[in-house]
Amino acid sequence: MHSFSNSLILKMRLGCEFYQKDVLDVAPLLLGKILVRRFDDGSEIRLPIVEVEAYKGEEDLACHARFGKTTRNGIMYEQGGVVYMFLIYGMYWMLNIVTGAGDFPEAILVRGAGLYNGPGKLTRALHLDKSFYGENLVTSERLWIEDSPMLASYHTTPRIGIGYAAAKWRDIPWRFVLDEIK
Repeated sequence: MHSFSNSLILKMRLGCEFYQKDVLDVAPLLLGKILVRRFDDGSEIRLPIVEVEAYKGEEDLACHARFGKTTRNGIMYEQGGVVYMFLIYGMYWMLNIVTGAGDFPEAILVRGAGLYNGPGKLTRALHLDKSFYGENLVTSERLWIEDSPMLASYHTTPRIGIGYAAAKWRDIPWRFVLDEIK
């Protein structure tokens, strides 16, 4: 059995500079990275991120910030590297990663990781809920993302489940799906 020091673990964890870039640059780079959830008993679930969607600014009519800053979406206006959680259908929590330098709302919805092929399935498996709203992925002891030496190939498609948005925003290919990891 190998033992890893905390310093090695911290080196593998993505730092704030990774998240504080444009959402369309960060989204494809998340594919193949390792989403880590540590529980109170010390056990961990580690899953490669396989599907994400980008949401960018108040002009993006599919973005939660389309009507401006609110209590619900306020975290999207913070510097990248924090978590935006929201509930849909009254039962599914959605895990979003805020990106950018701050003062401009942008976030990435994590749609799938490992074998969990839906955002609701993923958050249920990882026991993610409202308590993770605002969680700092750089310093958190219960949720973070680690780098991976693997190269990921991917394809893009329109985002899913945004029929309420104008066609321009429904059809834009801001969903990034992992093809394979090499």
